[in-house]
Amino acid sequence: MRTQALSALLLLFGLLTWQVAGKGPLRRLDERFGLAARQTRLPDTVAEFFADLGSVTIAVPVLAGVAGYVAWQARRTGAPRWWLPPLAATLAMAAVPLLVVPLKLLIDRPGPPGMAGHGFYPSGHTATAAVAYGAATLLMLPYLRGSAYTRREVVIGCLLLNATVGFGLVRRGYHWPLDVLGSWCLFGALLVVLSACLDRFGDEPGSSSPSSGSPAQPSP
Repeated sequence: MRTQALSALLLLFGLLTWQVAGKGPLRRLDERFGLAARQTRLPDTVAEFFADLGSVTIAVPVLAGVAGYVAWQARRTGAPRWWLPPLAATLAMAAVPLLVVPLKLLIDRPGPPGMAGHGFYPSGHTATAAVAYGAATLLMLPYLRGSAYTRREVVIGCLLLNATVGFGLVRRGYHWPLDVLGSWCLFGALLVVLSACLDRFGDEPGSSSPSSGSPAQPSP
């Protein structure tokens, strides 16, 4: 399932990048949608707040707080690899500028009217929000001991949060819609890889340390 999701996301990212870089029909349609989105009735202050949720100063501290909590909980319960899930999430976050900056320079897409310069594809704010909130959610899911409904609602909340960031960026005219969608595809693929790493190398909350005589069981 993860392999299919990863392949689909990367394929879609490649298609969108080809259309944006080659000024294909999707790019022209995208620009019409982007201009129309700026005419919606959502107040500018609300759209600005949504867009700001994708800033480094807001999203990264959220991930740092969750990673710190997870590391503390895992170490307290004696998980032998307590450091690995927070480290993996941190590396995923560090990968954002390493991927976004070269792509922006390579594609060199002009911004919406009123935004000077080039290099708007893919959206850095969208990527930051996707990885920070997505990785935080993946780290927290094993610690949500309630029903599957609770975990599902947390995932839905993460998706809605990222959707508001993307809409805020387009509504305020900071990005075209495909800038946002391209980031979702690329960094959604990164989160799929992170999820696989956490399942493969993470430890279940509450697993015993080796010194207690009961080795920790890896996640299935």
